Amino acid sequence: MRVLEREHILTSLAEYGRAAREGEGRLVLVSGEAGVGKSTLLDEFGLASPDARWLSGACDGLSTPRPLGPLLDVAGQLGGELSAQFRDGASRDDLFATALRELDRPGTLTVLAIEDVQWADESTLDLLRFLGRRVRDVSALIIATYRDDGLAPGDPLRIVLGDLATQRTTRRVSVAPLSEQAVAELAVDSGLEPGELFRLTAGNPFFVTEVVRSGAGLVPPSARDAVLARVAQLSDAARDAVRVAALVGTHVDALLLDAVCGASPSVLDELVSSGVLVSEVQSLRFRHEITRLAVEQEVPAHRRRPIQVGILAALVAAGCEDDARLAHHAEGAADDRAFVFATRAARRAADLASHREAAAQYERALRFADGQEAAIVADLCDRFAFEASLIDRFEDAADARERALELWRRLGDRAREGATLRRLSSTMWRLCRGEECREYATAAVAVLEPLGPSEELAWGYMNLADEYAMVADFDGGLVAARQALTLAVQLNQPALVADALNAEGNVLACADGDWEPSMRRALDIALSAGATEQAARVYANMHEFYRTSMRFADGEWCYVDGLEFCDEHDLPVYLSCLRGRRTETLVATGRWDESVALGRRVLADVASPINRLTSLVSVGTVLARRGDPTAWKHLDEAIESALGTAEPIWIAAARLARAEAYWLQDRAAEAARELVAAEPYALRCTGWVRGAFADWVRRTGVDLPIPSERIAEPYRLAAAGEFAAAEQAWTALGCPYDAALALFDSGAEADLREALRRFESLGANAAVPATRREMRRRGVRSVPAGARASTRSHPRGLTRREGEVLELICSGHSNAEIAGRLYISAKTVDHHVSAVLGKLGVPSRAVAASEAVRLGLVGIAK
Repeated sequence: MRVLEREHILTSLAEYGRAAREGEGRLVLVSGEAGVGKSTLLDEFGLASPDARWLSGACDGLSTPRPLGPLLDVAGQLGGELSAQFRDGASRDDLFATALRELDRPGTLTVLAIEDVQWADESTLDLLRFLGRRVRDVSALIIATYRDDGLAPGDPLRIVLGDLATQRTTRRVSVAPLSEQAVAELAVDSGLEPGELFRLTAGNPFFVTEVVRSGAGLVPPSARDAVLARVAQLSDAARDAVRVAALVGTHVDALLLDAVCGASPSVLDELVSSGVLVSEVQSLRFRHEITRLAVEQEVPAHRRRPIQVGILAALVAAGCEDDARLAHHAEGAADDRAFVFATRAARRAADLASHREAAAQYERALRFADGQEAAIVADLCDRFAFEASLIDRFEDAADARERALELWRRLGDRAREGATLRRLSSTMWRLCRGEECREYATAAVAVLEPLGPSEELAWGYMNLADEYAMVADFDGGLVAARQALTLAVQLNQPALVADALNAEGNVLACADGDWEPSMRRALDIALSAGATEQAARVYANMHEFYRTSMRFADGEWCYVDGLEFCDEHDLPVYLSCLRGRRTETLVATGRWDESVALGRRVLADVASPINRLTSLVSVGTVLARRGDPTAWKHLDEAIESALGTAEPIWIAAARLARAEAYWLQDRAAEAARELVAAEPYALRCTGWVRGAFADWVRRTGVDLPIPSERIAEPYRLAAAGEFAAAEQAWTALGCPYDAALALFDSGAEADLREALRRFESLGANAAVPATRREMRRRGVRSVPAGARASTRSHPRGLTRREGEVLELICSGHSNAEIAGRLYISAKTVDHHVSAVLGKLGVPSRAVAASEAVRLGLVGIAK
């Protein structure tokens, strides 16, 4: 079949290849629906680049893919150091570094093609991140293909694609279905009616090709029927062989196929000539994964197990050392060796930070754990729970840890019982099950203390310190944190020392104390010791504490450096924490579009209740201020989760957001109810939360005592009736909405008019009618009707800050100059510039400036 309507893509690939050959590497993300021709496109590009050095790998479509499967394919092609490292079980960092070195051959274009990354394990996704950040400096073109039809909103690949899109060396190519004219060209002499063929296939080249090749008199409703029509034309021996091949996987070794079903060379020739399989240098492969899946699904249940038994036996006889592959076929064969294979595969996946695959393999091992010793099963449960927690499957982690706890207690292993209790406490916190969290935290210390000093006991004290802080028992929290610190120093464990200092800083921050010395010391120790998780935790907590004390500029470095650190060390849990808290900063500083966009990204990616809470409150607050009724979906989930924590800070935050939302809707009774419910919690929080509570009690006129002690300065000024000073304090902090509220609260006509103007400028659509109501209540004449409805959104989707950056780019300012003018870090400017280039679809600042002038975008930043 001819390749149609792909010339422009091939031209782009050739251009990227020329740049890569000259030392400016590129990562090209090629997307399209299944069967649209991504692999065919690579084949055509390969034919047009005969002098390029080609390396290729593919991700497995199996239920649990091999960790770093594509890199393992490449190692088989290269041999040498990379292959030796795989054999020796080298670390992931070493494998990545070697792969990067292998790609760089100055003067030679190296093309690395990684296909079907929608099936990639976590380590392969991390490899893409690693190479995408560094490919600019090597003479390589990396092409990653993936299906974009059917990616779930929270699919890990979506997150990676979003991160890679910000790199200047990344290019995106979308392969579209064929037009009706192209389908008609392919259907020439087939006897099929082109219009009907296009209607049924929607222009999908694979569907079209399969239907035409099958020679069916009627066009089948799906490619599945086309595939099976072609398979039906094979000989009996070839049909048996293709069924076995479908259960083997996308790539099939000819010797393995022969060992399982006696596939002779003539049978293999028949499969290749029919187009079902394609011959490659080292193996055979299905031309399309759709073909393999269609055949696999048609294998009768009673034939599957015998085939899998044969495949497993052949792999073992051939000395296969791929435990992930062996585990897959052993499970299909119902072979008890699946336990051993899966356990080994899980541990290797964990070593490579392929946490989804590790969790899946531990689950598989547990399915085959009947008859194993209780200690082995309990250990597997603990290991599975750890991996599950890293991929946000905390409900599964909780179930596994409860099972492990029961087994350790039955065995009388007090140390492991205490360790599991401590981890269960953290798991329950993530699930917003606060009472159980505290019960497990207390029980862990009670079990571990009689056993003497240990790392787990130190962790238990830290866990307890955090729980004390969250329920405002600051004295108890400091005692527990310092017990942990003393023990950590005694054990000479720098990572423990860093965490203990972190716990101390957390307690001090919650008590309005001086938390910075403890946290800075914790960060220095963690970074010096290479304790990556501890360092990430400090970054996240420091960023939170700067934000909760309204020190936005002081905390900017924590966010920027923390994001880079967590991304570099593949710590998604802390990335979510940083981004969730960032939404609060963006709300407070009036960058609402950015807050909603980031919050929705977090909510799409994160499942555990505690990790969603901040973003739920932030997005719900912005939507409520804009008068969007969908705000309640977020605020309802927020209060449900917050109540589950039983922690004052979460409950107060959710209640105050809901009180404001009701007030904006002129629903005084509901706002009062929220404030009454918030009172016992807000009064146990920091001065900023106490102040916010005092503000809303005063503003709504609810019959509650207004706290006057230990409230933050802007709120103290408002409580004293010094509204002009309060407005100035909020403005100095960079909080425009709160400054407008201070003007609103003064009640003076001029201030109300200015508050109205500011609310309109912010897009606080619900605050505008609230202000008009107040003006009428106070007898103000000529209440403004408001500006005409107009779009305040940027025509190219730029946020307000991105619009400001674009303006300065057009004025010829460097990134450093932009940073100085906008009072943000150079790294933050880099992020904004990358976002601007991406939204404008341009490759450079110069082109962005020209495009902005051409489109009339200059001068519209708000």
